[in-house]
Amino acid sequence: MMLHPLLAQLLMPDRSAVIFALKGVISVALALFVAMYLQLDRPYWALVSAMFLQIRPESGLVTEKAVCQILGSVVGGGAGILILAFFMPYPLLALACLTIWIGLNSAASSMVHNTNFIYAFAMSGMTAGLVVLLVMLTPNLADSRAVFDIAQSRISEITVGALCAMLVSQLLWPVTVKDSLRSHARTVINKTLEYLSLELDPDSTHEQRHQHADQILENLIVLNDDSSAVAYEGPEGPGRSRAANLLCNKVMSLLAVTQIMGRFPRNHPDLVSPAFSKLLEDMRTQFIKVAEADSFEESYIEAQALRRALLEHRAAYVNESAIVIRLTQTAAELVADLAMVLRAYNALENRDQTLLKASRLKTHRDPLIGAVNGFRTAMVFMLGAAVWLSTGSPAAIMLMIMPVVFSVMFARFSRVVLTSILRRLLLGVVVAIPLSLFFGLGLLSGSSGDFELLVLILAGPYFVALLAIANRKTLPYGLGLCIPFTLIVQPGNHMTFNMEVATSNALGLFVGMSVLYWVFKLITPPDSQLMQRRLLKATARDLVGIDYHRRPENWFNGRMGERLLRLANYDQSSGSLSRNMTDLGFTGLNIGHMSIRLRKRIKNHRSAAVDAKLAEWQQVLADTYLLSSKGQMNSRFREVSSELLKALHSVKEPDSQTVTIEGMFERIALTLERTARTVAQS
Repeated sequence: MMLHPLLAQLLMPDRSAVIFALKGVISVALALFVAMYLQLDRPYWALVSAMFLQIRPESGLVTEKAVCQILGSVVGGGAGILILAFFMPYPLLALACLTIWIGLNSAASSMVHNTNFIYAFAMSGMTAGLVVLLVMLTPNLADSRAVFDIAQSRISEITVGALCAMLVSQLLWPVTVKDSLRSHARTVINKTLEYLSLELDPDSTHEQRHQHADQILENLIVLNDDSSAVAYEGPEGPGRSRAANLLCNKVMSLLAVTQIMGRFPRNHPDLVSPAFSKLLEDMRTQFIKVAEADSFEESYIEAQALRRALLEHRAAYVNESAIVIRLTQTAAELVADLAMVLRAYNALENRDQTLLKASRLKTHRDPLIGAVNGFRTAMVFMLGAAVWLSTGSPAAIMLMIMPVVFSVMFARFSRVVLTSILRRLLLGVVVAIPLSLFFGLGLLSGSSGDFELLVLILAGPYFVALLAIANRKTLPYGLGLCIPFTLIVQPGNHMTFNMEVATSNALGLFVGMSVLYWVFKLITPPDSQLMQRRLLKATARDLVGIDYHRRPENWFNGRMGERLLRLANYDQSSGSLSRNMTDLGFTGLNIGHMSIRLRKRIKNHRSAAVDAKLAEWQQVLADTYLLSSKGQMNSRFREVSSELLKALHSVKEPDSQTVTIEGMFERIALTLERTARTVAQS
């Protein structure tokens, strides 16, 4: 009989989970001790701050999140002071401005992917809310000094919790981002090599290839997000961060080129010569050898051997077509990118000063998604504000603050995943309420009030909650337990054991989380078809903009990384078997790379006439790509390609370079025509 994941995690935790929970309890105890020693107004906010930093235990990530948390709190505190400076006599206007500020933070968080950066926006909204609302609770005592003191207290409490969690993370059983980076990087490289082999395998299925591509993209985004945090881990950190960025960027190049090598023999077998067929088979065999190598040195030697073999194949060609010659050069470029990926992986452990700097994968920023998320979070806050204004209960503040934080933190998840997370979070809140009433009003009210006894009583519930947080599947249960537990018990120097206040706070938290759940159920982002179309249009815009960047390959790879993952996620959630939208995303990636390589090949053929035709060709390429995504062909692309080729010939006599360019044009035209037919048929 299979145990529920939560029971399995609590009853049979592994060693790493126990260490994680123990470190978390020490962080919380230290944060509470320092906050109480400094006589801070509400020490339990230091506990909340320290608890949020436990979600990822790696030292670099904890440090990065602490920095983000402190900066977000400072900005939020400043915003709260500014709102009150203008609207303290007008509470409704102050609440309206606070609602707008929270909505803007939520919208801005949708424009980043890194969880720590998202958390900074959540802290900014929460701190501003606390400053404004706590001042409005006692309007008769409110003046500029009181406003500043409240803002200072909230920032101090959150800073204390962040610094204590960071200190414990660095000193006790430290876990580094470097180790997880190498693990993710190795997974990415192995999956990429398997994918390369699958693309060249005539017996592989469409589903197999897409499963591997999806896994590569997911691991790439995780690797890219963690690369910023490794910079905090000693003097070697920035170098490892650059190596991880380069690895991500070059894997995107590999994916682009692999699509070309795999689709051509599958869709145009009549154009594949025996010599080129033999080359593809040798490449597949060699990729398997690289994947099976036991060390970086062995893998790198195999990759270099493959590169030499490709050059020998190319030298032995007799009367091959332009497109085969071009694809052979594409294969050589693929192997060069693979060698660079292996070097970047090695640089995660050993410094390599010769590696070029590469751009990080950028978050796809869609203002429509930001507007929806901002409105949704603002709606959660407004509903809480309406309850507060109608009842006047201080407990309603709980209904307004924590749901806003969770709304910002979870907004980037898909609807299906988000619903599951919020259900588990709500269940954690349900368990936290009787638990906090028992510990807060039962055990603590009968204690002597000593700090040691306080920590001893609270350690049990926190340890259980942290055990749940240690596992990604059970994390929402633990988060839903420990944060409400802290806010209901409110440990500190001057604890009040009042059943009515505790029950009101518990009810406020439960209602707030319930409101959050239903708002997320009712206000959803636009349907996936619209969002997929917007992603494809953004890709077409980038195809036109390629010529305006000094390092276009890095720029284009960075723009396409998360965009491809979103297309894949939309396809998966829709249950599409054809995965046409994912294929269209990869098509955009590889024709973008072909466009970039075209510019490298014609650098000695440039003239005013060629530049004019090249700009026209680029625009027609983007237009044809969008038409093909709708199942329509565009004969103009072949015409403008022919015109560009003539312009090149007018500058310089035809040579091997222009033969390769002719093959490139033919390959792109075949790809776009095949894409249009596939979409039209489906």
